[in-house]
Amino acid sequence: MKTEQSLIRYIADNWLDGDAEGLDENTPIAELNVIDSAGIFDLVHHLQDEYRVTVPLPDVAPRNFRTISAIADLVHRLQEKGAVR
Repeated sequence: MKTEQSLIRYIADNWLDGDAEGLDENTPIAELNVIDSAGIFDLVHHLQDEYRVTVPLPDVAPRNFRTISAIADLVHRLQEKGAVR
């Protein structure tokens, strides 16, 4: 499964009662108004567990969590940098 598809499923299951309708790689996450700052840290923990990466605190920034695509790009960058656990 592609990273983006996996992230869509995770977000839908955890914040949208399993309904991924209208959620795609380019959907602005903030516009969903379902993931608050605590939710971002839950998502970070998911990224670290699921993709075995370490997300440095400076990378927990709005630019990296704007869309599913941005989150997937963050995961891929961390994997390429060797920031794996």
